[in-house]
Amino acid sequence: IVLALSFSGVAAFSPAALSSRPSTMLQMSGVLSSKTGQSSLDPSVIDRYNDLAYPSEKLMAEYVWVDAVGNTRSKTRTLLASKVESVDSLPKWNFDGSSTDQAPGDDSEVILYPRRIFKDPFRPRSDDVDNILVMCDTYTPAGEALETNTRAKAMKSFEGHDDQEVWFGMEQEFTLFNMDQRTPLGWPEGGAPSRAQGPYYCSVGPENNFGRAITDALYQACLYAGIELSGVNGEVMPGQQEYQVGPCIGIDAGDQLMMSRYILQRVCEDFQVYCTL
Repeated sequence: IVLALSFSGVAAFSPAALSSRPSTMLQMSGVLSSKTGQSSLDPSVIDRYNDLAYPSEKLMAEYVWVDAVGNTRSKTRTLLASKVESVDSLPKWNFDGSSTDQAPGDDSEVILYPRRIFKDPFRPRSDDVDNILVMCDTYTPAGEALETNTRAKAMKSFEGHDDQEVWFGMEQEFTLFNMDQRTPLGWPEGGAPSRAQGPYYCSVGPENNFGRAITDALYQACLYAGIELSGVNGEVMPGQQEYQVGPCIGIDAGDQLMMSRYILQRVCEDFQVYCTL
């Protein structure tokens, strides 16, 4: 059985726009700026910490879950590398569900159950140990799936069908916006493109394609993580892009899609671009 699903819903970037700044400290005379395409944080300072060596016996695990409205959240913990042989060996964790609209304030503990391990493309290492991203789903301390835990609901659909191998192919569209969160990349501020749909689909050229660097970064990060990202292309609207995940088998399709969305949002952090799915 093969299913194909489509999920609708994300200024050109030159190398000069992403170049390092000469200063080695934040200029704190005012608030940090929200400048599309460029982080306010000094890359030379960030690199100072990225270059530090990790203890060989430890790794960083980013636990990722889906919140009450379908967005991804995450938090980081330290694990012994020797204890990360499989997802079943990972410890459960918890978080304050009242802060994500997934639990009441007087009973706010939510338990994270690890379900799938991916390599972490944002914290690469060179010592043959991988930091990891961990896709989780959410439960009460009593072990009951939260109402917002759509993964648990999906798993019930696969129960009793062990004789079937269901393949999924999924398409995720997204639109990239300037940091004003109103103006898509390639659109004039307060206006609309001067040309109708047509030139932008699968396009090339600075007048047609906006955000290619972001999509390429997403592509590479997903492949590094182990996600079956099978392609990307520009869509019909300026600033709109899409990628495809799959084919994937069973519940792994959902795990890979949600982790790809998490990676997309993290990439947009680095590029200082607002993204809607």
